[in-house]
Amino acid sequence: MNQSFKSLLGGVLSLTLVACSNDDDDEMMMEPESQAYRIKITNLTHFQPLSPPAAVLHDDSSHWWMIGSAASEALEKMAEGGDASDLLALLPDNTRHAASDVLLPGMSHEFTIETDDMDENRLSLVGMLVNTNDAFSGINGLELGGLQSGQTEVVYTHAYDAGTEMNSEAAGTIPGPADGGEGFNAARDDVTSVVTMHPGVVSADDGLTTSTLSAGEKFDNPTLRIEITAL
Repeated sequence: MNQSFKSLLGGVLSLTLVACSNDDDDEMMMEPESQAYRIKITNLTHFQPLSPPAAVLHDDSSHWWMIGSAASEALEKMAEGGDASDLLALLPDNTRHAASDVLLPGMSHEFTIETDDMDENRLSLVGMLVNTNDAFSGINGLELGGLQSGQTEVVYTHAYDAGTEMNSEAAGTIPGPADGGEGFNAARDDVTSVVTMHPGVVSADDGLTTSTLSAGEKFDNPTLRIEITAL
């Protein structure tokens, strides 16, 4: 190989390495520093107010509940009394949102949540159906990483039973406006003792004479419509 060809080859290799280096720099510069989502929650039930919904962005290692597993005390407090503060406290350093008002049937609550930690690419959101003993609804670790800017995903949620309080519907046991009774009670007396899909309420109108609920408090799935838009 003559000297002039060696010099030419060396120059080509140098240019290739510089080009690769610039491409890597461009990719690093293009990585987003933050991600924001607009969330819109709509209560689809006929007469089941939703306790002030709480939401959090987190990584894939966290879950607020699992079907077939016992509820944590934090989940129990939310499902029986509508207080989600202990659930949010389980993830103190994550990006969070807590609504201040009950979400009435047919109404919507909209907010924006933003994170500068790109590992926080899952959304959990929850609220209690307050005219029940321990029913709640929401989403649990929904993957948002594939949602590009301007794209929207719509999720319809079902009702869950926390398995912590018997669905007696008895006067004094339901914290919502249909009864105004007790919320959280540390004692657990449900027959399942684990989180399950909720079977729905029966009501006095359907023959459960000890129920404080009417047919108006009955609900079908889905219970919530959640619209998520990447900004």
